[in-house]
Amino acid sequence: MCGRYLGFISVVLVLVAGCGGGSGETPGIPPGNTTSIVSVGRALFFDENLSSSSNQSCASCHDSAAGFADPDVSIIAPVSEGSVGGQFGNRNAPTAAYASFSPDFRLTSTAQTSEDGSIYEGGQFLDGRRSNLIAQAKDPFLNPVEMNNVDESDVVNKVRNASYASDFLSVFGANALDDVATAYNLIATAIAAFETSSEVNKFSSKFDAVLRGLATFTTEEERGFNLFKDPNGAKCANCHVVDNPTGGPALFTDFKYFNVGTPSNPNNPSSVQDLGLGAITAETLEDGKFKVPTLRNIALTAPYMHNGVHETLNEVIQHYDIDVANEFITPEVDRNIASELEAGSFVGLGLSPQDYLDLVTFMETLTDGYIP
Repeated sequence: MCGRYLGFISVVLVLVAGCGGGSGETPGIPPGNTTSIVSVGRALFFDENLSSSSNQSCASCHDSAAGFADPDVSIIAPVSEGSVGGQFGNRNAPTAAYASFSPDFRLTSTAQTSEDGSIYEGGQFLDGRRSNLIAQAKDPFLNPVEMNNVDESDVVNKVRNASYASDFLSVFGANALDDVATAYNLIATAIAAFETSSEVNKFSSKFDAVLRGLATFTTEEERGFNLFKDPNGAKCANCHVVDNPTGGPALFTDFKYFNVGTPSNPNNPSSVQDLGLGAITAETLEDGKFKVPTLRNIALTAPYMHNGVHETLNEVIQHYDIDVANEFITPEVDRNIASELEAGSFVGLGLSPQDYLDLVTFMETLTDGYIP
């Protein structure tokens, strides 16, 4: 496993060890107890009782069978329904897999242009509104269009009464649930630990097997991979980078933010224009920008884009190939369009039908669970 994964686990353990209990006791982590933290986090992740109607867990919208995205969304119902029936979010739930590799949200430069990428990178959620996984894990519990709990105390009480409460106390200390703020942070910390585990980040695709010398690309897959990487071809790897700067396995994202001209989705129950990063930073030059997602398990996570407007990978390729360039679509946010896609300066990729097929065939090799 690559160094970044191990590094994140170390950070989780340090954060846990530094959380004081309500009585002043510091719930330490017994040596070798990392697996227990992950197990507790897994129990929390799959517990539907942690929602207001006891009908929704983290896994409801981040199902392993759907690449840790929502298995119930579609092109006509592109956003997830919350614990309260009829309440919906405004975005297509991203995969939770490989999210642990995103760096903390940070400013990378003070140089800003309206068309190029953001001066920010990393963070969690599609708009980077939370810096890291621990902060992210706290939000869905209290969101009225997600798990809809009243407050942090409501969640902590449910954990106190859960079947795994004794395991939670075994890992974090006998007083770990006494103080609400401390307990809530530990709940999120355990979930974050699970999200760093090999169950969520498998690196077990055919692509990985090929790199390990255990499999060989077909002719179509090889052509697709070459197109994917070609800066004068499909240009996918310009943002969905293949080379991991940390030296670990490819993550197929640079964790940066762009407005790629995604059109509005008429099937999205929210009619409010989504400004993405711009709404978080209150900077107009960030309007319409969203974080570049990983492409691992991409064949399982349709529909695509932040609002689920595209049904197939073929449509996504078409979006980058001709739609924006030829003004066949109207972007939801029509400013700050990435320079490579800006109408008037980009004439399309010139991909053939075979190129489309080859690219999709390659992206299908990024699905975890391949057996050589």
